[in-house]
Amino acid sequence: MSRRRDDRLTWETFSEGLWRENPVFVMLLGMCPVLAVTNSAVNALAMGLATTFVLVASGLLVSLLARYIPKQVRIATYIVIIATFVTLIDYTIQAISLDLYNALGAFIQLIVVNCIILGRAEAYASRNRPLKAVVNAAGMGAGFTFALLCLGGVRELLGAGSLFGFDLFGPNFQPWVVMVLPPGGFLVLGGWLLLFDWLKQRGRETEPLPRGETLHGR
Repeated sequence: MSRRRDDRLTWETFSEGLWRENPVFVMLLGMCPVLAVTNSAVNALAMGLATTFVLVASGLLVSLLARYIPKQVRIATYIVIIATFVTLIDYTIQAISLDLYNALGAFIQLIVVNCIILGRAEAYASRNRPLKAVVNAAGMGAGFTFALLCLGGVRELLGAGSLFGFDLFGPNFQPWVVMVLPPGGFLVLGGWLLLFDWLKQRGRETEPLPRGETLHGR
């Protein structure tokens, strides 16, 4: 019974960031990389995975060290921890692909000041056990990556006629150039927010009413 409860708590902890508290589509956090690097699905995936790595690694270390960090310097300490992992992922991407590194530009280094990561460190990792901190960070990272892919996939598909660099529509396709430009990020983000809000409203309307209660008596 206890094991089932632990499994349920673990899934609930993970799914918070994946859907109910999605950092982009629900909380609207980390908008700079969301709008800046999602002109292709590859860039979106790389930024999402890089952010997830920093979230998980920093969340684990903050949870392990929280009791030993004086309250007066906790924020500064969290930033140092986050910056360490950002530097590691920065050099890793640079070693793997210079083209990808140049495409992501300064937004890799700016992961240090991403409010999603610092917020998780302060509000969650420092107050929970390492396992819960890692699972929650992984869920937030998965939700962030999912959101980036939603934007990057649509923008690349409509703006270049390809997905992950593979041409899908042939030479006769007329790309929507605006989609790979900054305004395209706002347009696609607005479209996704509208879709998810509609799905949320529809879900509320289809919820079964309590016994003896009518729609007008709610």
